[in-house]
Amino acid sequence: MTRAKHAMTYAAVIIAATLRISLAEGADMTPLAPAPTPVQTPSGWTYTITPYFWGLGISGDIGVRGLPPAHVNADFGDIWKNLDFAAMATGEARYDRYSIVGDFVYAKLSNDSATPRGIVANNVEVTSKIFTGFFGAGYALLDEPNGHLDIVGGARVWSLDTTISLNGGILGGARGESTKTWVDAMAGLKGNYFFTPQIYTTGWGLVGGGGADVDWDVGAGLGYKFNDTFSALAGYRAMGVDYRDKGFVFDVTMQGPMLGLSIHF
Repeated sequence: MTRAKHAMTYAAVIIAATLRISLAEGADMTPLAPAPTPVQTPSGWTYTITPYFWGLGISGDIGVRGLPPAHVNADFGDIWKNLDFAAMATGEARYDRYSIVGDFVYAKLSNDSATPRGIVANNVEVTSKIFTGFFGAGYALLDEPNGHLDIVGGARVWSLDTTISLNGGILGGARGESTKTWVDAMAGLKGNYFFTPQIYTTGWGLVGGGGADVDWDVGAGLGYKFNDTFSALAGYRAMGVDYRDKGFVFDVTMQGPMLGLSIHF
């Protein structure tokens, strides 16, 4: 037997002995599979601030003490004529299933319209400075990697400064001004859902009352997430309130398209 045959025989003996030992000790000969990559989720507090533009139209009845209520009807098509100034923003802080939310709207609106038959007045001019802000807290009833659905409760503050001027007719030249502030308790649902890592939808619905007979706010939008810091949102929002107190009337619906830019950190 040559040296090569001796070497081959010796190697075969070693391999066979190794296999017998491994099988005897129950060694696992299954190849190792790659470990799955864990899903990365944000930890701690996360914050989102969204300045936005709401092209609101307004319709309903507005009145001040001493003058009959005026009916206003200005849709989105009249926005550049009736909206003198506007500033809007919303914010959210989240930790696990808990959230703190806030939203404010300030707008100065001017509208004029003819009165029926022109007896009391030929024309009514209405100017309203409107501030409304909501502050509340939420808890996620559903909390999944692709989205969440929160139950939300809180308070909405309204502050109005309204001026009505009558031109022509019996009450021509009459003018009245009133300032009112009140608070409504509100509750509802708020959530979002990601169809893809970039495209998502969001929506909310709140209703309540207190100072007002009824106060409601609904909206929905479609967003695009550019990166971990910025996303854009386009949607539609409608808000209504019916408040009456000693001749002051603010029974209106405000609605229109909205466009915003969200900053996440």
